Amino acid sequence: MSVKAKGRGAKPVDLSLIETMRWEPGSGFTRIDQHLRRLNRSADALGFRPAPPDLMKQLQASVEGETPLRVRLEMTFRGKVEIVATPFAPVAKDAIWRIGIAQTRLPSDDPMYRHKTSRREVYDAARAEFSEDVDEVILLNERAEVCEGTRTNLFVEQADGTLTTPPISSGLLAGILRGDLIREGRAKSGLVKQTDLAGKRLFVGNSLRGLIRAELV
Repeated sequence: MSVKAKGRGAKPVDLSLIETMRWEPGSGFTRIDQHLRRLNRSADALGFRPAPPDLMKQLQASVEGETPLRVRLEMTFRGKVEIVATPFAPVAKDAIWRIGIAQTRLPSDDPMYRHKTSRREVYDAARAEFSEDVDEVILLNERAEVCEGTRTNLFVEQADGTLTTPPISSGLLAGILRGDLIREGRAKSGLVKQTDLAGKRLFVGNSLRGLIRAELV
């Protein structure tokens, strides 16, 4: 099934940019510099007003307490920012997420999906194919290349212990955790087909939750 996202030709004014971050008592925001850098790059690329100069001050004012928090930042086309912080339970280190492969396709020729925005129709359609028995759903593009999950990037462990993650050219968001793992040499970008997943150790992950072991259902 091919899903064309509503408003493919819509103006950026109809969108919001989103960053979801983790805050820990004592250590503060995880990968905050990378999150704000991505926000600013997307704002510039899509013609949004720049983030407010006091954004970091607003973020700091939104967090307090002795428990981890999930901090969701949403910025409109005109640069208005809304920040919501909620309690966050970290994923257990021995957790194994169950993942499914969607029939819904992610169009690789639509550059909007390379930015984290409020445009979620394709991801919502992919998740709607499965019951709550799965923790994540992976999307392929129109060439049957593996792209990403609805909220994570995918990683395939190779024989030497390194991780392969689909390239941006397959049509996906450059996740913050993904970028860190590539810079650290723990992961590399490479084309992944669905057949490449069989018999391999799989992981999914994002900046909020970290790297999580996964298995296909």
